[in-house]
This record gives sequence, C-alpha cells and structure tokens, in this order.
Amino acid sequence: MSVLPRPTFVRLGDIRRRPRVLEQWEKVRHRQAHWLVECLAEAFGVFIYCYAGVGSQAGWVIGNLTAQPLGSIYQIGMAYAMGIILAMVTSGSTSGGHFSPAFTLVYVLFRGFPVLKGLRYVLAQCIGAYVACLVIYVQYRHVILEVEAGMAAKGVLDALLFTPSGPAGIFANFLTPGWAIGQVFVNEFVCTFIIATVLWAVLDPTNFFVTPVAAPVFVALSFGMCIWGYAPIGVSLNTARDLGGRFMALTIWGTGAAGGRYAAVSALTNLLATVLAALFYELVLTDSRRVVVPSGVEFLTGHNAHAHDADDGAPPPAPSNGSETSIEGKA
Repeated sequence: MSVLPRPTFVRLGDIRRRPRVLEQWEKVRHRQAHWLVECLAEAFGVFIYCYAGVGSQAGWVIGNLTAQPLGSIYQIGMAYAMGIILAMVTSGSTSGGHFSPAFTLVYVLFRGFPVLKGLRYVLAQCIGAYVACLVIYVQYRHVILEVEAGMAAKGVLDALLFTPSGPAGIFANFLTPGWAIGQVFVNEFVCTFIIATVLWAVLDPTNFFVTPVAAPVFVALSFGMCIWGYAPIGVSLNTARDLGGRFMALTIWGTGAAGGRYAAVSALTNLLATVLAALFYELVLTDSRRVVVPSGVEFLTGHNAHAHDADDGAPPPAPSNGSETSIEGKA
C-alpha cells in the first residue's frame, strides 16, 4: 500500500475565522451533508463547462442560420477549453473535479472510488449539464423562435431542426449528414482516447512535465484540439454534456430530439474509450519505480489530509512531522 509522509498543515480555519453561522454550517456540512456538497460542486462544474461551450455553439449555429458571423469552430473549442479550466478552478477543490461520467467510472475501476458516490456524481453531472442547456435556451429563446419561424416560412424547418445545423442541434448531438454511424464512432473513440490519456498523464504524480496546477490547462487543450479538428464529423466527448443536452432538447422539442441510433454512440463511446485509455496508461506508461515530483507530493498529501478530515467530520489533531498516512482509495 502506498504511503506518504504527512506534514503539519495550515488550514484555512487556522488563519481566518468565518462568521459563526458559517462555522455551524461547516459542522453540518462535514457530518451530514458532505456528499450533497460534493454533488452540488460536480453539478456546478459541469454547468460552467456546458454554459461556456454550448453557449458558444448557440452563437455559431444561429449565426449560420441567419448568415451572420457569430462564431466559429475555433471559438467553440476555446469556449469548452475555458469552461473546463473555470470548472476546475471553482469546483475542483470540493468534489475532485470529475465533471464527466467517464472519469468517474475510471476512478471507480482504478482508484477505489465508492460506487454509490460515483452514481451520485454521474447524476449530478447530468443535472448540471441539463440546467446549463436550459438556461442557455432561456437566454437565446427569442432568437431561436425567430429563427425557427424564418425556417418554417422557407419550408426547411422539418429538414434541419434535428441536425447539427438546426436549433435543436445547439443542445443535443445529432448525426452529421453524410457520415455513417461507424465513421462517427471511430471519430468519437479516437478523440476521447487521446483526451483520457492526456488526463491520466497529468494526474500521474511522477510526471515531471506537468504540475497539478497546470493539469486543467493541458486537459482543456486536449479538448480544444479534438473540437478544432474533429467536431465537423461529430464529437460528444462527455456523457453528461450529451445526456443533459439531449434531455433538455426533449423537454423543448419532444421525441424528435431523441437522436435515434446515434444517441447511443454519442453518449456511450466516450465511456469505453476512457476506460481503455486508462488501462493503456496503467499497463504501458505507468512505472511505480519513478520518483514522485515535489508538487505531486504536496498535492497528494494536502488532498489526503482534507479527505481524512471529511471522513472524520472534524479536523484531526495536528500530526507530528514524519507521521504517515495512506493515500490509497481516497477520492
């Protein structure tokens, strides 16, 4: 079992007092509501990620339908990348920053993440994506209705509504005309495999080329790269974003937004690719003989100390230097 020396930590409560009502809330939070707070953080992180990316998609689709240059594939990729970074900055410290059912799944399989907690995370992630898409629809609603009216007048609404170029395509993923299901599956699989491999690499505490602080940037860049190059074929990359957007489109436009056979490819392929990418990294690229970098030691010990406090429901006594604590199975 892997162990790390646990130094004496300085906690926020040691240097800054919070109002009494917030201190009382923290007692409740750590004892009765800890799982709820983590799920809310996951939901909010996915909300930010989708709010940034899907909002950019809305401008691009509406711009194309109205012959106005309101966006581009590059802008969409940057928006999703920024959304990932902002999601991690705001919510990562509370929930661990999964923000994807695929990532939660590999943590259950390879890191001992609790199954029940994983199911809660997945539900929270999908809810966050659904709410984000619903908020974006409310903000763009009058424009979308005007565009739909114009399309109906031209007689093209039925043909374009449930396509990547139609209003429903802002939120739900649909098969790109001219592409076969098998081609889109390969596209989705390869893109997700690359992203997941990068993700596993930046989480490797022996990786001297990236620190924990820089990890969100590298993950965001991998997302952006796949969107810039392969979004025209069709990519989902995140089951929560896919299902949240799908259910939101079903709420607004009905069963026509179901997506047919492509819906399964869009929602599930990234799960398979992420598991295989994690397995590939563990079998081929991980080496337990490598040295953990100093920033990795600091990150893991600090994270483990917080997880220990959360499990106990109260801060433990300050440990003496040189004491050890296991990091195995902690989330």
